[in-house]
Amino acid sequence: MSGHSPPPLITVRNLCLTGRRATGPETTIVSNVSFDVAEGEMLALIGESGSGKTSIALALTGYARTGCRIAQGELRVAGHDVRTMGASELRSFRGKTIAYIAQNAGAAFNPALPLMEQVIEPALTHHILPRKEAVDHAIALFEMMALPTPHTIGARYPHECSGGQLQRIMAAMALITEPEVVIFDEPTTALDVTTQIEVLEAFRVAMRQCGFTGVYVTHDLAIVAQMADRAVVLKNGSVQEEGPTGQILNKPTQPYTRQLVAASQPHLRNHDALPPATPLLDVQNLMVGYGAIMPNGHPRHTIVNSVSLPVRAGETLGIIGESGCGKSTLIRAIAGIQPWSGGNMLFAGEPLAPRIEDRTPQQRQHLQLVAQNADLVLNPALSVGATLRRVLTFYNEDASDAALNRVLDMVRLPAAVAGRYPTQLSGGQKQRVNLARALAARPRLVLCDEITAALDTVVAAAILDLMMELKRELGVSWLFVTHDLHALRSVCDHVAVLYAGHCVEFSTASALNAPPRHPYTRKLESSVPEMHPGWLDGVIRQNGLKPGRVTPVPAHGCCYMPRCPLAVTDCAQTPPPMWQAPSGALINCHLQAPDLS
Repeated sequence: MSGHSPPPLITVRNLCLTGRRATGPETTIVSNVSFDVAEGEMLALIGESGSGKTSIALALTGYARTGCRIAQGELRVAGHDVRTMGASELRSFRGKTIAYIAQNAGAAFNPALPLMEQVIEPALTHHILPRKEAVDHAIALFEMMALPTPHTIGARYPHECSGGQLQRIMAAMALITEPEVVIFDEPTTALDVTTQIEVLEAFRVAMRQCGFTGVYVTHDLAIVAQMADRAVVLKNGSVQEEGPTGQILNKPTQPYTRQLVAASQPHLRNHDALPPATPLLDVQNLMVGYGAIMPNGHPRHTIVNSVSLPVRAGETLGIIGESGCGKSTLIRAIAGIQPWSGGNMLFAGEPLAPRIEDRTPQQRQHLQLVAQNADLVLNPALSVGATLRRVLTFYNEDASDAALNRVLDMVRLPAAVAGRYPTQLSGGQKQRVNLARALAARPRLVLCDEITAALDTVVAAAILDLMMELKRELGVSWLFVTHDLHALRSVCDHVAVLYAGHCVEFSTASALNAPPRHPYTRKLESSVPEMHPGWLDGVIRQNGLKPGRVTPVPAHGCCYMPRCPLAVTDCAQTPPPMWQAPSGALINCHLQAPDLS
């Protein structure tokens, strides 16, 4: 993976990218960027949101966003002079020679077509494989990506898969043509830590077996440590530093690189348990699923299983768990856009109707959702200012320019952003506009679904600090869904750990660090990437990980039993009890404190 046999497979020299709005002069997006990537090497492009890393990655495919252009420079990829290629040559080049795994899988799929049809399309379009072989190859890639039921998942539609599953299916679609170069644009951003390990190892296995050359766009330095041979650090479209991964992470020479490394270190804050009080939001025995209602009153397929959670006023409750555990389904049910089949909810002591249209105007205003995927939420035809003004006007709030600027300032965006459209914003900027849209309603509780997942470490840290500041100054409460334990510990007062739709542990954020802990909580903590290159290999050896292995959830007993290293006989037969640990944590397990310490 670290061979440097000349000539390089990718050569970039003095690349300049510019952009222009509908009116006004051209502005420079990327300035005089140069780097090489040797055959079989993985190069990381690192930088905060807006640094130009995704624009550079897209330029390698010969593509520039609307309003942008490749102004100057040399781009050579796998023997192709990208800048001199015509439209038909580029169509053949993209997907066949170079593949692109984008950050936002949710926006990449056609909702009206089964996933298998979309995954095999590149192989059929480029006449690489006949249909039957393409299907077989897709199934093999699904297994490599550790997807559940790899032989049948292709028959599903995009809305029937979790965000993490869609991201892995998107990777399979990119790899099906066996390209020479693969660009990874934040492909594990939306994944929980345990699934991320499986996917990263699947990428490494694919790279070793297929021998492709990679460019990995990311803001996560722990991922860089596991995946990249070398790294290029970018800020404001310019190269700040370039070198081997070990040197960039351990001995950075430039102040900006040192800032990125410092921002990637976990900063833990301890929180004392809050005194008992009437919750602002009280979720009671919530049951969410799909399919026919069975004789026991439960849906045939259960996603959220008898979950109870309190969110107190002025508090942040974190929900963590791996892809498919029910986090997003739970938060959609609370928001009133996902029906539930059992249980109750109270908001400020009043019943909360399952459907948002049946809720009172005050409930709709004071309970706001910030979705994970800003691209699917923001209207591309409306400017940022128009989007925010619609919210302010709808809730009879001040919609003046000054009020608009205050909302933008809350999420650390300049006033000039009001005149831009979503396509003119970086992924991080779009997510901050998404957050601003919720805050414009002056809510009492904000439901956040992975809101920092698409942000680089510096911007994500600012958003987390903003959440804490708004909680202190305005009394805003937060329900924070995440797969990032560092972020969870930074901002949360209480934490709920979900596995297969069950809440297996509920505790204060500080108690989450102290034994006893549920075995699954311990696995989550051991799965958090660390910023040294051998970490992923060590975790794989420790866990005996085999990419493609899917663990079914048992119909009886403990949901975690098939994966639990501490399982006992009762785990296979009887649902575990919920008991309180000395730390105050509520743990759903047959084993007691001495056995889990």
